[in-house]
Amino acid sequence: MVLVDNYVVNTSTDSFDFIIVGAGSAGCVVASRLSEQPDCRVLLLEAGPPADNFWIRTPAGMAKMFKSERYNWRFHTEPVPTLGNRKLYWPRGKALGGSSAINGMVYCRGNRDDYDLWARLGNSGWSWDEVLPYFKRSENNMRGATPYHGGEGPLVVSDPVVKHPSITDFVEAARRTGIPQIDDFTGVEQEGTGILQANIRNGMRQSAYDAFIAPVRHRPNLVVRTGVHVRRVLFKDKEATGVEVLENGQVLAYQARQEVVMSAGALASPQLLMLSGIGDGEALQRHGIQTVMHTPGVGRNLQDHFTARLQALCTPESSYNADLNGWRKYMQGLRYILTKSGYLALSSSQAAAFVKSGPEIDFADLEISFRPMTFTYKDTGVVEVDNYHAIGASVYRVRPASRGEIQLRSADPLQAPAFIPNYLEAAEDVEAMLSGLRILRSILATDPMASRIVKELVPGPSVTTDEQLIDFMRREGHCAYHPAGSCKMGNDAMAVVDERLRVRGVRRLRVVDASIMPTVTSGNTNAPTIMIGEKGADMIRADTLKTSTFAA
Repeated sequence: MVLVDNYVVNTSTDSFDFIIVGAGSAGCVVASRLSEQPDCRVLLLEAGPPADNFWIRTPAGMAKMFKSERYNWRFHTEPVPTLGNRKLYWPRGKALGGSSAINGMVYCRGNRDDYDLWARLGNSGWSWDEVLPYFKRSENNMRGATPYHGGEGPLVVSDPVVKHPSITDFVEAARRTGIPQIDDFTGVEQEGTGILQANIRNGMRQSAYDAFIAPVRHRPNLVVRTGVHVRRVLFKDKEATGVEVLENGQVLAYQARQEVVMSAGALASPQLLMLSGIGDGEALQRHGIQTVMHTPGVGRNLQDHFTARLQALCTPESSYNADLNGWRKYMQGLRYILTKSGYLALSSSQAAAFVKSGPEIDFADLEISFRPMTFTYKDTGVVEVDNYHAIGASVYRVRPASRGEIQLRSADPLQAPAFIPNYLEAAEDVEAMLSGLRILRSILATDPMASRIVKELVPGPSVTTDEQLIDFMRREGHCAYHPAGSCKMGNDAMAVVDERLRVRGVRRLRVVDASIMPTVTSGNTNAPTIMIGEKGADMIRADTLKTSTFAA
């Protein structure tokens, strides 16, 4: 043992075939699939703790996870010039399951054209027809197996256990405005309005850890370690040999005989690559980091969904706010404990409409989500259900033109990097959002929803002009917590990984998570990230173990 940077360094020779960094939505899938090979030893590392908490398992507990010190990294962006220099809060999961342990649980694959675009950008093997088998393999849809859905996978996808009347009325009102009603957002056609499905099993959240790791944790060739903060990837002659970690106050080195797989997410994976010497060489030198590979695209191409929220007072029977306040909330709690049903067993949104912002748009570029309840973020970090009868809805452009980046603040792996999202930087994003707010208002002004609405609270009936709505978005808009694209897949000068998710210019290192998306998918990003884990694992098996589930 020696002392380096005030840490005790243990030159451990403990080695594995594969080391997966990050037990989130993709990392859990990769570890599970690779460890199906009995002679393949897999190490899954997670900086956060086990996700053994009642409120993590309870779907409504997402409110308590929103600013949890134990289970959430609680990041903030840099001041955003286009939003009046506001710093936006960016929650990220810090536990087994990653952000799938704290998210809204909505299951949405995006649009089939998202993946066909990836293929057209030069990423062979990523078209809709080629990724669909991986979506199906992961899925156990409670509606049963179909040509577009799996019925035997580990990840449960279910309908809401309670369908509040306002949910069906929202769908009907949207239909009456000319939006087609559809039964399945993840099949042939996404554009339309309908009920959202969620990753909820028997009334309980099903994170990626619950689905893919917990059932196979007993495998002798699968090692899962929590509380392990990876400091950097180790290289020898541009070949990844393992990782250096901070664990129990010691710096340890774990060796990888085959590959290191970076699945730390769209915020942490680019940071770890840069700390390891892969990034813009000039920027790395400013932090005293030796350049292993000059890859200027690391941290660039950052995309996220920017959202504007609407709230309206409604008739008492049109909201379940009252059921989650006062003595009624205890009745709901008892109902949940006894039956795993009721309003505590619901995802963040139960209905949505995917629409085009204008006739010139090729396919739906807006998501409007609806919920028959409202809540307020307190300065203390608590999320409280409002004590008045109200409904809430939100709109965001699912394929934003604006691009941000992630930059290192220092060479200290425990210090968060700088997140620069550049929301609404592109004028077309602003125009699309204006269209979305007007479409949302049109739905709420149409019966049967119109008869439920008493008065719009936010942004309010006096906010009507484009200038007023833009000002509202800049003052009050938030993000939908879907960062992606910061280690993009491709073959241009800014690409970080190739179509097989191998980091360009080095060997035995891949990135398998939402950061590889060339363009963010059209909707919630958890299901696509799980698909990336499935496909990434299959490519790793084909390239290194000479086995795969589907043709490579």
